[in-house]
Amino acid sequence: MIIKEYKPLTPSTRHLRLIRDVNVWKGNPQKALSTGLRKQGGRNVYGHTTVHHRGGGHKQKYRQIDFKRNVTEEQQLIRKEYDPNRTSYIGLLRGVTSGKFAYMLLPQALDIGTYVTSGDSVALNVGNTLPLRNIPIGTFVHNIELIPGNGGKLSRAAGTYSQLLKKTDEGQAMLRLTSGELHLVSLDCHATIGILSNVDHNNVNYGKAGRMRWLGHRPVVRGTAKNPVDHPHGGGAARSGPGRPSCSPWGIPTKGKRTRHNIATDKFIVQRRS
Repeated sequence: MIIKEYKPLTPSTRHLRLIRDVNVWKGNPQKALSTGLRKQGGRNVYGHTTVHHRGGGHKQKYRQIDFKRNVTEEQQLIRKEYDPNRTSYIGLLRGVTSGKFAYMLLPQALDIGTYVTSGDSVALNVGNTLPLRNIPIGTFVHNIELIPGNGGKLSRAAGTYSQLLKKTDEGQAMLRLTSGELHLVSLDCHATIGILSNVDHNNVNYGKAGRMRWLGHRPVVRGTAKNPVDHPHGGGAARSGPGRPSCSPWGIPTKGKRTRHNIATDKFIVQRRS
């Protein structure tokens, strides 16, 4: 996997920097594991815009990822695929005995043809899934469950991972997330060994606005360029400042203001993200 920097032969290739991986599958996804994805365009059931800057984009298919990884038989990684619905790569697995296919989040350094498995007492190899109770302290894991049996929720983006710091006497594991947050999770929750693939995702530069439109992103307009009816920063003669602390169109503070409010799960956060 390399990052290709294009020469500025045209305006669209100026600053263009993309990831090129020769091992990524060039064909269609597995038909039985993919369904049509209907776009919402940021609208609710009434047609009102509830999420701004969304719409358009190329037609996509949703790949059904196995986040639970509760198949006990040995599975073989047969190919590496791109998924338009997430930043990391995915891997197509095939059961050795049953022959059934499944998609998994692909960790880094997992070669095509490697065998992976899940269970309580499997080997500590990259791609294997087992309870946090049986994972040594200091191991890097991803696709971590918050509730046993509900499937992985934490560390699912490209290049992310969590490190197991310690195990408490109360049956909980302390994890350090990529953001720096220290989170408590039950020792009965499952996690997958390794760091997720596509670690260079943050180094991509799309080069032009049209490429972002292909991904479903619409233009973002500054609040100071709007009218007062549309944004708290709007209005004024010529180019005037916002006249108040930066906020969203609904008056909520932005630019670093913490808005998390979940009393039920605050007890599981030992240290907030940096």
